[in-house]
Amino acid sequence: MSSGSDRLAALMARGTAFLGCDVAIMAGAMSWISERHLVSAMSNAGGFGVIACGAMTPALLDAEIAATQALTRRPFGVNLITMHPDLTALIDVCAARGVGHVVLAGGLPPAGSIERIKASGAKLICFAPALALAKKLIRSGVDALVIEGMEAGGHIGPVSTSVLAQEMLPHIAEAVPVFVAGGIGRGEAIAAYLEMGAAGVQLGTRFVCATECVAHPHFKKAFIRASARDAVASVQIDPRLPVIPVRALRNAGGDLFTAKQREVAQALDEGRVAMAEAQLQIEHYWAGALRRAVIEGDIEHGSLMAGQSVGMVTREEPLADILAQLTAEAGEALARRAA
Repeated sequence: MSSGSDRLAALMARGTAFLGCDVAIMAGAMSWISERHLVSAMSNAGGFGVIACGAMTPALLDAEIAATQALTRRPFGVNLITMHPDLTALIDVCAARGVGHVVLAGGLPPAGSIERIKASGAKLICFAPALALAKKLIRSGVDALVIEGMEAGGHIGPVSTSVLAQEMLPHIAEAVPVFVAGGIGRGEAIAAYLEMGAAGVQLGTRFVCATECVAHPHFKKAFIRASARDAVASVQIDPRLPVIPVRALRNAGGDLFTAKQREVAQALDEGRVAMAEAQLQIEHYWAGALRRAVIEGDIEHGSLMAGQSVGMVTREEPLADILAQLTAEAGEALARRAA
């Protein structure tokens, strides 16, 4: 299959050069999950790990980066949320630690953040949920983009990966490296997106059951048992509340979240809370619910954020084995097409 693996290496060349790794597969940043152990395992296996900063303080992020650097000498990135109140300080922590790639997620980068990241010498990766936004980000100096479809786990947009890839890759793939994400669970899909012009891909759900992942055994068991149809998107009860749909495995926690929205909406109606406080309550609910599931193993009342590729997660295995399987499948698919 050397022709397939050679073709795979050629199609990934731009992505691997940009990331500084062997295989242009990024591990998507998942709160509580994408910490030093999973990130270093991903980078050591030849892929590209990304720390999920989430709601961490600058001091916590500093310690997490240092701990990751102690476990791997390979490149890895840090994912920062644009609405974090300490975003500037977090960017400075990444700069001081010599982080080579910063991923900004959760909306348009605030004024000055792009310049600050690039001034540190880091490469900047942003999420682009639509073509117009992608072009705007490219004009503003972003180095690479991730286009993620609604099959993904966690916070999602309304359009599927396959549609986004068709709509956007022909127009932006030459300008910057583009990584496709959302619902990818096998190498055949990776090969297809690379042939469409992607520089690489990003997967999250597929790596949750890596041996090195710190997620609770109950959390992993839920993934192994689940099928694609179990990963459902949450519903927004009230348009005033900032409920970006979240894809997670169906459980009692989802019903509790619906009830929480009703409670907060009623408090708004009765003037007991201000809009900013109501929105904060919703955000804090998710952060706490995810931690309960991932760290404490409460899979009934916690949030089991998972993408629709969860049905392709069938066992716990070392991360290097998952990566090897994905690249073998991609190489074999390309070899079949060449033949």
